Amino acid sequence: MATVMQKIKDIEDEMAKTQKNKATAHHLGLLKAKLAKLRRELLTPTTKGGGGAGEGFDVTKSGDARVGLVGFPSVGKSTLLNKLTGTFSEVASYEFTTLTCIPGVITYRGAKIQLLDLPGIIEGAKDGKGRGRQVISTARTCNCILIVLDAIKPITHKRLIEKELEGFGIRLNKEPPNLTFRRKEKGGINFTSTATNTHLDLDTVKAICSEYRIHNADITLRYDATADDLIDVIEGSRIYTPCIYVVNKIDQITLEELEILDKLPHYCPVSAHLEWNLDGLLDKVWEYLSLTRIYTKPKGMNPDYEDPVILSSKKKTVEDFCDRIHKDMLKQFK
Repeated sequence: MATVMQKIKDIEDEMAKTQKNKATAHHLGLLKAKLAKLRRELLTPTTKGGGGAGEGFDVTKSGDARVGLVGFPSVGKSTLLNKLTGTFSEVASYEFTTLTCIPGVITYRGAKIQLLDLPGIIEGAKDGKGRGRQVISTARTCNCILIVLDAIKPITHKRLIEKELEGFGIRLNKEPPNLTFRRKEKGGINFTSTATNTHLDLDTVKAICSEYRIHNADITLRYDATADDLIDVIEGSRIYTPCIYVVNKIDQITLEELEILDKLPHYCPVSAHLEWNLDGLLDKVWEYLSLTRIYTKPKGMNPDYEDPVILSSKKKTVEDFCDRIHKDMLKQFK
């Protein structure tokens, strides 16, 4: 494991030293591909024994959607869970009060949303420090991630947490890259693009593919993609999750500072302790989960507005609806 860590560090150092220009794009693409492969090795160690792969905490999925609270220790994740769900998660003035994953359920607009209070992560969590791997593995299963930040601490913490999550293959507030990658038996690398490319050329694409031992493939770009986008598609294990930055403890900062924070995208200010703006947070979570409520109507009676069937806005066909009610329903469908 130490050698993999050392290799990752060496590559990161080399990338930091390399100037970014057209001449070095090819070399940087290769390094990025190597880095992605080593990161994957870290997540799924091939050796027997040891700590095993990055398993999450065993929490049964319940409700219509799952939301995870991620952040550094002592930023108020447990207080937020207690106030929103009424579940008890221990709160104290020292760091790492929460040592395992504590679930709670919010009923909001007819939907049951499971909220997970995850232990605080530290820098280097993606490399397995401080149970970071388990925390982030559980975060991968969530439909939406709330990154809880402390208003009094520097806003650079946001960047650190993003880096940890991205190192684990979670892409926040991004859409999957609009490019097609198809392996084939023979014919070499065929690279076409419908947009002007400033980041990728045939040599860089070939270098990245050869790093993955892919020698025959069709690659089509529909926008100006970067080497990272291509690597994400080849790896195929990336998860695209909506994310809200919850800035907690706003009762301890001035109005001017709040105005500055207000310019951040995907951001929601709250004070969990004083219960400020928790409704605003729930509204935002609902918007980012983009759930659809479907009300059923028994024959000859009024629709039942108490108990809707909740579907994701990406999957809302009649088939998905039947699946949600019962697996056997489709078999009896005319």
